[in-house]
Amino acid sequence: MHREDGSRRRPSLSLPILRTSRNQHRNGKLTLGNLLTELGETSFGWAIVVFSLLTLLPLPPGSSLITALPLLVTTGQIILGFPHVRLPGPLARLKLDPVKLRRTVLRLRPVTRRLERVLTPRYTLLFARRNERFLGVLLFVIAFALFLPVPFSGWFPAVSLFIFGVGLVERDGLVSMIGLAFGGASVLLTLTIMMSLARGAEAMMH
Repeated sequence: MHREDGSRRRPSLSLPILRTSRNQHRNGKLTLGNLLTELGETSFGWAIVVFSLLTLLPLPPGSSLITALPLLVTTGQIILGFPHVRLPGPLARLKLDPVKLRRTVLRLRPVTRRLERVLTPRYTLLFARRNERFLGVLLFVIAFALFLPVPFSGWFPAVSLFIFGVGLVERDGLVSMIGLAFGGASVLLTLTIMMSLARGAEAMMH
């Protein structure tokens, strides 16, 4: 959706998440499963957006071992050809902190504002069914890099998955490809840090 005569602006990407989480919190129903269902009928696009936000919440170091699990489950289901996301019961019932979720969404406003300016349906062949499993493998690798408790690297794969998910929701193949490229760079960064840590540990042992 583009601006028309300067009077119409594209709806904010943050608004559905903020509005839905606020309403569910008021009703005492703010769980991961409820939020996802109301946002997008358990579509993979919204699932990747929401789950990548979870990994960016202000949590103790090493929390990505837990927060990245929904992304591993989701991307694994894409590889297996599931028609929609099926969250295991414990993940679906996971309660969310509305204040932390709001803060995280607002922290990403510099990213979402830029995306809002350029998003439009294009290169939709990227999302064709024949490409789904291949995309699932790429996304699983990025999610696994996020899952690893590697210092200073978690933010990058999380943001790349967020960008891909937004592109999928809006059927913008170009934005999703940018997310994948950023994700590939984040995987390389994670590998580089791991190799540096391994060399450092080896040097200390000798």
